[in-house]
Amino acid sequence: MTATTVHTTLAGPLGDLLLVGEPSATAPGGTALASLSVPGQKGGATVDGTWTHDPAAFTEIAAQLTAYFEGDRTRFDIEYVPGGTPFQQRVWQALEAVPYGETATYGEIATRIGAPRAAVRAVGTAIGRNPLLIVRPCHRVIGADGTLTGYAGGLHRKEQLLRLEGAACVTGRLMA
Repeated sequence: MTATTVHTTLAGPLGDLLLVGEPSATAPGGTALASLSVPGQKGGATVDGTWTHDPAAFTEIAAQLTAYFEGDRTRFDIEYVPGGTPFQQRVWQALEAVPYGETATYGEIATRIGAPRAAVRAVGTAIGRNPLLIVRPCHRVIGADGTLTGYAGGLHRKEQLLRLEGAACVTGRLMA
């Protein structure tokens, strides 16, 4: 991230979300989102001493997240800071195509990007490196048998997000 990196925290039902971004003339609200992480997230961002704390830079993003958590928003209109390998970008784009309240398996994501089903582990690794939890909905990806697996923010948060979206869940398993 650059010297113009800004950050803030947003209180929410998953804990204090750390929002990290960069100024952008084309982004709604003027900030492109580089990272959204939850407390204790595996591989989550940590505040760098060179970043600027600027809650006002995230007014639009915070409003969209709040509306999502209140059940009033099903899609986000947020510009992202580019990142990731070409393979990760394809996987992340496939994540964004999974509709609100629905799920896809790792194998289905592999198929959607034109990778063989044997690439499930690579797909899972790319999903695990998603720096934009919630807004790039990696929580909607489940195991082939319906189990809730592999969420960097913790499986309890994955289940919480799927319940918020109306997906039929019981502890650890998605119900048809």
